[in-house]
Amino acid sequence: KKRLKMPIMHDDQHGTAIVVLAGLINALRVVPKKMESLRVVIIGAGAAGTAIAKLLHASHVYSIVTLDSHGAISSDRNDLSSFKQELAAYNTDNKSGELAEVIVGADVVIGVSRAGLIKPEMISSMNRDGIVFALANPEPEIYPDVAKKAGAAIVATGRSDLPNQVNNVLAFPGIFRGALDTQSIITETHKLEAAEAIASLIKKPTADFIIPSALNSDVVKVVASVFKRK
Repeated sequence: KKRLKMPIMHDDQHGTAIVVLAGLINALRVVPKKMESLRVVIIGAGAAGTAIAKLLHASHVYSIVTLDSHGAISSDRNDLSSFKQELAAYNTDNKSGELAEVIVGADVVIGVSRAGLIKPEMISSMNRDGIVFALANPEPEIYPDVAKKAGAAIVATGRSDLPNQVNNVLAFPGIFRGALDTQSIITETHKLEAAEAIASLIKKPTADFIIPSALNSDVVKVVASVFKRK
């Protein structure tokens, strides 16, 4: 790692992770679950999926199963890169297999993969009050109406025409504003506090309102404020 004279952030990676965490914080104000007890399944082990897993783990989510194109990333596999070995460590129950197997008993499923991967029967196999973030665009892994009919309590997507849009534009303009104003590097603490700041803009979350609009003019200001002025 090298320190440069400017802040650098991968918005599709870290920005997405921040907004996912913000949405999850508010989802847990609607359903009776705690971060520490969540079982989370993440579909997709690319830039976004990896960043989401790391930020959730930093937020005290201890059971995270991430899937790539070969299935669950576990310590039993011998084809893992160093990055995926770190993801395997979050799989505390060492679950293996395909999505239909590892989603059983999950509290949260987060899709950053492709359309249609999550089937209604998979949602039905989750724990009660399941939380679904189906973020593939333009077609999500499952549509909210289908997921809710199968038993999901809260559903977010990446689409602006559906409730609970997870849009990384909620994160990165404020992150850069704060970093530039204070001449700071962007740390894990900043990301965690940015998620809390975004979540705080929703005073009374509901199942269909856990994330502020991308057009909310207060978002940049509250996110930038997590960088403390000298």
